[in-house]
Amino acid sequence: MTFTVTYAQRDGGGARLRLAGELDLGTAGELNSAIDRLIAEGHRELLLDLTDLTFCDSTGIAAFVRGDNLVAADGGWLRLTGATGRVARVLQMTGLAEVLHLDRDTVDPTAPAAS
Repeated sequence: MTFTVTYAQRDGGGARLRLAGELDLGTAGELNSAIDRLIAEGHRELLLDLTDLTFCDSTGIAAFVRGDNLVAADGGWLRLTGATGRVARVLQMTGLAEVLHLDRDTVDPTAPAAS
């Protein structure tokens, strides 16, 4: 399965990256490049939508941590949303679900709640 990173502007500002496929040693560089590009453009609030991510190894975990460290250094944040199955389990086991405020149900956890 291929890996893709798709960029979308979030309502209210900030950037949303939708990840699909398998995030591993061979594909983590694509995510790192996308994060670096957004930071260079001035984005400091990054939401990673993992709804279509089917696999994530330690290299993918390292990419999440790296991205969070880079934006946090400038007062920003990186958040995760949409993880399910094995990906959600890896995030829970590593503690990143809590650190990066994983929200499995909401595509944009920073958006106002619908009434």
